[in-house]
Amino acid sequence: RPHCTCLIGLCILCSRPAQHKLASRLCAGMTALQFLLLAQGASALHVLRLPTAHLRSAAAAMGEIHRVPAPAPVSDSASLAGDMTGVTYYEDKLCVEEEECELPEEGEFTVAILGDLHLDPRKMEDYETGRGHFLPIIEDAQRRGVATALVSLGDLGESKSVDPENTQELFAGTTACHELAAGYLSSFGCPYEVIGGNHDLEGIDEFSTDEANLEAFCRIHHKPTMQFCRQIADRTLLVGLGSTVFRTAKYTSHEVTVDDEQLAWFERLVSEHPSEEGWKVFVFTHAPPIGSGLRVLQENHVVNGCCWLNHSGGEKADPRTTRKFIELVRRHRCIKGWFSGHFHLSHDYEDSITFPSVPREEGPYPNRGSCVFVQAGVMRGGCSRDGRRQSRLLRGNKAGFEILTVNHANGGSVRLDATITYKDSGHEVGVYAHDHDEVDRDSETFVKVYSPSAGDGCYVGDDDSLSVDPTEGECVGEETVAWWRMSCGRVLGVYDGRLIEYDASTLAPLGLVVGADELDGRRVVVVGSGADECVTLPKKSSFDFDMQGAECASAEGEGEEQAVLLVDDESATVTVVQPNEDGSYWRKIVRNKMVRMKEKRREEAAAEYARLLLEERGDGDGDGDGDG
Repeated sequence: RPHCTCLIGLCILCSRPAQHKLASRLCAGMTALQFLLLAQGASALHVLRLPTAHLRSAAAAMGEIHRVPAPAPVSDSASLAGDMTGVTYYEDKLCVEEEECELPEEGEFTVAILGDLHLDPRKMEDYETGRGHFLPIIEDAQRRGVATALVSLGDLGESKSVDPENTQELFAGTTACHELAAGYLSSFGCPYEVIGGNHDLEGIDEFSTDEANLEAFCRIHHKPTMQFCRQIADRTLLVGLGSTVFRTAKYTSHEVTVDDEQLAWFERLVSEHPSEEGWKVFVFTHAPPIGSGLRVLQENHVVNGCCWLNHSGGEKADPRTTRKFIELVRRHRCIKGWFSGHFHLSHDYEDSITFPSVPREEGPYPNRGSCVFVQAGVMRGGCSRDGRRQSRLLRGNKAGFEILTVNHANGGSVRLDATITYKDSGHEVGVYAHDHDEVDRDSETFVKVYSPSAGDGCYVGDDDSLSVDPTEGECVGEETVAWWRMSCGRVLGVYDGRLIEYDASTLAPLGLVVGADELDGRRVVVVGSGADECVTLPKKSSFDFDMQGAECASAEGEGEEQAVLLVDDESATVTVVQPNEDGSYWRKIVRNKMVRMKEKRREEAAAEYARLLLEERGDGDGDGDGDG
């Protein structure tokens, strides 16, 4: 029993029988190789200082080559004495003297965080390189007795065929995909957790139901449930929530859907681990919750209704579940960090990390409780939207935590991005560690975004009038930026040539109302449309009004009614933008992927049948140019 041998040996070697607890914690973070060397009578301090390569050489000579990492609790200190840009942070921090190392204190931990992998068995080079960058970081922590873990944020496989000459089957979500991912994630030398993304149940040819696909996911990754909770240090939890709906999605199949059962479980968990008792919870999901303030892809995920967790209302299309996550963050100060992927964007944007609420007198007040939201990039070059290849690293202790970037395009260099220090159980101070000069705003890969905020100078409609002229009599252009609140409480805005709806509480983008092609050459005008307001609409006979379904009576219990109009001065037409039945304006236009793929395959089958039929009849050469 090497652990017992190690423990007894340490007490004897150090001549301090009273320090059993420290020796036990030290042993818990050691490798089997170090156990073996200690059992052979080597100096404890010397063994702890040995590089991994030397450990393996020594062990090989004794016939032992197996390494068994074990997570353990660790340090109160928030000192950044280690080399933050290197892979031997804990060695530098704890081993100040050449022949002597301090023991990490309780509460210290390290978590490697991988964004969207989209593994492709034909293109594994970047993944092998990325793992090579993480291994020395993880081993450095383990050698010093620091608790370690790996978390994958989902989207494990490539969402296309990896054998296109023989099959159309998508690789993502298949048994082969999850087996490849499980093998890869198991090779980092520490325990791993994984949560489901919007592509992880995409094995639609292999599995007929979401339930069958979910069972395979959990079985292969040895997960009892899609969610997870791991205690990594004293009163410190890693918590994950996974997407569980694909085939039965009401709208887009790529909405990241956390089902009601998981949501109830999560609410119970944070309620039972209050910050007042010292609990700290770090959450991991594929997509971020609305209200996180992270940079998002407006022309893709926002438009398609799959940007936020439960963006289109989750499994029951209930918009209340969209806001539930940020409401829990605001209510439970134990939630200290929330990591997500999904957008394939780099860590070089300042809003790849957003800090908790700031005092109202210091600026706009985004109520994010005590939570720091963090975006994770991608490891493989072919998946990146802005050319970067980056993963995240989380280092924490009782005094706070640090967020870092591992740059896979630069030899695995480590960069400190932000330091968060706990002031008390419900408040903390976050500081960015660099100026984000890496971002070239003139580059073709720069992803521009905008979300309204109080005091940003773009709000219109401050007076009591029901009429709003956000474009000030001008046609909407790419540079037009304006937002306003409707009398019903909805928030609309113009940005990047589009009309967009924003969440009334968080001012995060909800979805597209009118696209750039429809808005081109038109003005946006808001007028009152109640019974007493209809007379204010233009009456010029030269204007053609498209007023389908418009009512001139205010609905009982609602504010004074308004109409959103698109005015084309050149053609003298006015079009009304009608709200949805639930009162929202944004279009839920993307249909379920299962339905769309089946339709596409039927069309392809019909085209193939027609080609063969034409060839049999001799009416053409099969290229569609025959007379028939």
